[in-house]
Amino acid sequence: MTSADPPPTAGAGHAHPTIGVEEEFILVDRSTGHPVSRNREVAAAASRRGVDLDLELTSCQVEIATGTCSTIGEVLEQLRHLRSVVAESADEVGVGVIAAGVPPTVPDDFPITDTERYRQIGQRFGMLAHEQGICGCHVHVGVPDRDTAVAVSNHLRHRLPTLLALSANSAVYRDADTGHASWRSVLWSRWPAGGPPPHLRSREHFEHLVSMFVSSGAILDDHMVYWDIRPSDHLPTIEIRVGDVQARADEAVGLAALVRALVMTATSEIAAGVIAPVVETEILTAALWKAAHDGIDGDGIDVLREVSAPAAQLTSRLVSDMAGALDELGDRAMIDAHIDKLTRSGNGATRQRALLVDGATGRDIVVAHIADFTG
Repeated sequence: MTSADPPPTAGAGHAHPTIGVEEEFILVDRSTGHPVSRNREVAAAASRRGVDLDLELTSCQVEIATGTCSTIGEVLEQLRHLRSVVAESADEVGVGVIAAGVPPTVPDDFPITDTERYRQIGQRFGMLAHEQGICGCHVHVGVPDRDTAVAVSNHLRHRLPTLLALSANSAVYRDADTGHASWRSVLWSRWPAGGPPPHLRSREHFEHLVSMFVSSGAILDDHMVYWDIRPSDHLPTIEIRVGDVQARADEAVGLAALVRALVMTATSEIAAGVIAPVVETEILTAALWKAAHDGIDGDGIDVLREVSAPAAQLTSRLVSDMAGALDELGDRAMIDAHIDKLTRSGNGATRQRALLVDGATGRDIVVAHIADFTG
């Protein structure tokens, strides 16, 4: 999180776990739709408006972060405000800003942001870093401690493919249909510590793995543990990072609400002594690829039964399994409406592909994303 507000925690005074959301965005040339390296200028303009943006690895990206939120309504209010400030700041600089997992147009390149850490990443990881112009949505949910975060990670691993299918928003890249609803997740999985987390035996096991990754040079530091779920390296939270950045603020809030309810369900299961399912990494990796490929419009893999299943069926089961948490949070009606809307109208990937079928170019898709940005 990069907000000046205190981080999300599950501390005293909160009946339910708190929540925070980080979103990464792409800066684009309004004429060509291509990514542009103007993140410092946009961040400076946002700072004059009282908002601190984070500079991402590539200089065509910025990131926002909400503060600590207790309700989904607060998350929506903050995201809309932050997105509005980013849009105004980009406009002042003379560029556009979009919320898409990858740029729909052809990028000339993705220059590395000129900071010491990012320069080190660029030097060590080469083309992996220079092709890193991709954007995700990261949801932090407060937990009491790292032991709980590790246990929650185990309980949520098998949920990752369904969350990815629902949030896919990167079907078009370099003016072409990639053949995947979430091309971002395919690119992201190439990193040494990317993709699904392993089944963790304990907090000590997690910390041993991270230490080994760093000491071996596989990653630069703790923050480069890029797993789809990870105990935060600097906050008392569990961070779920499997989703593409969402085209619209209300879609980001729908994803965040799903994640918080899943974390609440997991913590209840842990308290009740329920053992997390141990899903083989090979099966989970295949299921994540299938979710990235088909999105919500096709089939997925039921990793517990090890069979193919329609994405709609997997989604229905996910919502049913966390019905108690949704009811307790008061988010059930909102989630039902969110899932119904996705089922009827599709998600970001569905809309991108529909435009492409109608003869649109990558630039046209960028224009549509600019229009959706503060939605």
